[in-house]
Amino acid sequence: MNAQDVSQADFEEQVVEASFKQPVVIDFWAPWCAPCKVLKPILEKLADEYGGKFKLAKVNSDENPEISARYAVRGIPSVKAIVDGKVVNEFTGALPEAAVRDWLDKIIPSPAEELRREAQQLAASGDVDTALQRLAEATELDPNNEWVRVDAAELLLAQHNAEGAQRLLDTLKDIDLLKDARVLQLKAQVRLAAMKSEGDSEAKLAAAVSANENDLEARLKLANVLIAANRAAEGMDQLLEIVRRDRGFRDDIGRKTLLDVFNLLGGQGELVSEYRRKLSGLLY
Repeated sequence: MNAQDVSQADFEEQVVEASFKQPVVIDFWAPWCAPCKVLKPILEKLADEYGGKFKLAKVNSDENPEISARYAVRGIPSVKAIVDGKVVNEFTGALPEAAVRDWLDKIIPSPAEELRREAQQLAASGDVDTALQRLAEATELDPNNEWVRVDAAELLLAQHNAEGAQRLLDTLKDIDLLKDARVLQLKAQVRLAAMKSEGDSEAKLAAAVSANENDLEARLKLANVLIAANRAAEGMDQLLEIVRRDRGFRDDIGRKTLLDVFNLLGGQGELVSEYRRKLSGLLY
């Protein structure tokens, strides 16, 4: 069904949950609203014409004030596009059909994006190999969609292929994407996974550091082993010691790895703030 009336009782299922499978367009309307009577048949016609590329959810704002308040509806008709549970585009007032088409075309996923969403579903069901195939097909269709490569890098890392993930991440160029928290965290995971593979046992590395406090190579490997074992604070202590003893060691790798760990930990929180202060105290 491409268009249906939705109320508070079924909103979560018919709109929020459904938006993870296809874009959902909410039309907030009321029986007394004249512009609503102009816009509503246009949306219904296009929902049928687009054949399932989006779902139209019609919400009577008078009967469902909770939903209207949730989405900050100030006037009607108010139309909002929901993708993955979030509002991605909206407009207020009655637009002509051509303008509504243009608006819809901005939220309808491209063929490459549809393949990407299929890949996400396959990966969630455990079929990672087929998911990677779909992502490769998506890249062929749209080489400029860098989020496809981010998804593929994430799956490769899950398969313990840090080298393959790193190759994909090295191709990213979009400045905003490179600053995204998910990408920063993924790059940190890839880098630390690669470094972990170089390490020896914790006991052996700890003994090497105890025997020679200036064995910075052993300290670095010990830090990575500790971080990989979810003992981030102990690992960061080792990295701080590397920064304190030799900023130039392996091109300032102590500081750079600390920044990776901050990203790995989500970039915030008490532990990250504490170690940011410690690092700043050493640098300035």
